[in-house]
Amino acid sequence: MSETSRQVFISMDLAQPVDRISHVPVQDAWGDLSVDGTTAEGGHPVRSLNGHPGGREQPEVPRDPPPSACALQPIGMVVDVSGSGGLIALDLHRLEECSADEDPTVAMSGQVSSQIKLRVGTDRDGGWLLGSVRNQRRDGKVEAGALAQVDFLGEGEEDPETGRITRFRRGVTRYPVPGALAYPATSADLRQIYASDGRNNVTVGTVFPTRDIRAGLYVDPLLGKHFALLGSTGTGKSTAAALILHRICDMAPEGHIVMIDPHGEYMAAFRESGQLFDVSNLQMPYWLMNFEEHCEVFLTSTGADRQIDADILAKCLLMARQKNRLAEQVGRITQDSPIPYLLSDLCIILQNEMGKLDKGHTSVPYMRVKSKIEEIRADPRYQFMFSGMLVGDTMADFLGQLFRLPAHGKPISIIDVSGVPSEITATVVAVLSRLVFDYAIWSRQEATRPILLVCEEAHRYVPSERNANGSSVGRILSRIAKEGRKYGVSLGLITQRPSDLAEGVLSQCGTIIAMRLNNDRDQQFVRAAMPEGARGFLDAIPALRNRECIICGEGVTIPIRVAFDDLDAARRPASADPSFSQLWTRSGGEAESVARTVQRWRAQSRF
Repeated sequence: MSETSRQVFISMDLAQPVDRISHVPVQDAWGDLSVDGTTAEGGHPVRSLNGHPGGREQPEVPRDPPPSACALQPIGMVVDVSGSGGLIALDLHRLEECSADEDPTVAMSGQVSSQIKLRVGTDRDGGWLLGSVRNQRRDGKVEAGALAQVDFLGEGEEDPETGRITRFRRGVTRYPVPGALAYPATSADLRQIYASDGRNNVTVGTVFPTRDIRAGLYVDPLLGKHFALLGSTGTGKSTAAALILHRICDMAPEGHIVMIDPHGEYMAAFRESGQLFDVSNLQMPYWLMNFEEHCEVFLTSTGADRQIDADILAKCLLMARQKNRLAEQVGRITQDSPIPYLLSDLCIILQNEMGKLDKGHTSVPYMRVKSKIEEIRADPRYQFMFSGMLVGDTMADFLGQLFRLPAHGKPISIIDVSGVPSEITATVVAVLSRLVFDYAIWSRQEATRPILLVCEEAHRYVPSERNANGSSVGRILSRIAKEGRKYGVSLGLITQRPSDLAEGVLSQCGTIIAMRLNNDRDQQFVRAAMPEGARGFLDAIPALRNRECIICGEGVTIPIRVAFDDLDAARRPASADPSFSQLWTRSGGEAESVARTVQRWRAQSRF
């Protein structure tokens, strides 16, 4: 802008009550500001939460100083307005002045992904509209001018005495008009906006770019409408997942969380606060499988032969289940009924059916199914599931341990499936996932016990249509995503390749936590799943630092960029990248290490 234009532009603010903006400090209403019990930044004293859910202790929040003169002057004006955003003309001289402000929020004013506030209404009933800068471009028509697209995030009323934003809410009911002035958002403004509204919450980090404004997640909307944690390898995704789950477990020590861990990296993180399962102690009875899952394990044929084998297995499986006395007590049962049976009985029934003259088939299908069953029975890798010791009716005990009913202060089950033979890993995950869903369906007459199912490497189990293989695990997880909320089943998906997820699953997640994504296809997929008001934040996804994320959806008031807290070493997953340059300069103890590794390898146990 020219100097004359700039003076006219700034003088427009004289009619605005700028002396009333953000003068009164407020305390941060979020929970636990300390990180794993340590003193918060600055060494501020710690105070209790007065019963506020989601935390143990939190430090006193520093009183906000009065806003600087820079924060009281406009940085631009509205030139165009649409339903979800607007176009703002920015004064680059003013942005340069703001960049030297001590308030980091003011210093970022006008930059991409920063927040600005727009004056709406009149002086008598005026308020503020909060916007996020999506992009900038130089305005060639005006010297020292720039144009920025802004996404509208929400609005709040203006306190007539202090000028502070009050009663902030998502959505827009009053729009600015062209010529309305844009001001820097201050840390005090963001403290009001991001303050908890009293719902149960957990804090997970700090709102960017502030130093002390806590970022929290509302637990009930986060879990009630599912969530997804997305991020490329090496961005801190596993540590972020552990942080969120630790905070939820700390808040709800009698909760019920089941986590599928395909790499065994979360065992170390929850050794003290969770129940750990792997192939050495899982002891999952094979008879809990339904008919579809039996087919995935016992049938090897394809095409028309597979249908013949499936018909034979269905008939013989039902006969094997009916031999148990529980079948007589229950009455009518099906192939899917979780009634214990002996694998030896199933093999005998197959043998008997094969010998009948009116069987309608050759003996080949019977031999094929029987041979596969006997092969699995004899394979020690399958003993965690197909052992002869698992024929007793242990279903109630197994579900109680798996779902933490009761929790006894350990609300999470970590199920390490890395030792499961790859041929049946998907089936094992399918059984565990289906048990969660079926339990929720058949327990509706009991007191509600919501269960959270967390699935790491979710793209392996709920693949997109182009990678789909028709497995049962994809169908059950898709069903949980669509219907689980009705039955009190929450789904948490963690993946590094969101574009490889089934198309409808991510859209069912009410809260998306997006860390840095390097792949263009992944970025586009996430962008399509996020609400319109978060698009400006999404453009920053490739530029996020490690342990930073964008959170949007039901679990937060408005989209926010968050720097995650640090975790104590004892609470972190075993997912850190090794330092080749350092480790390859050390020696000693290799022979003993190899011997211990071989022993664990042979025992198929990490304990």
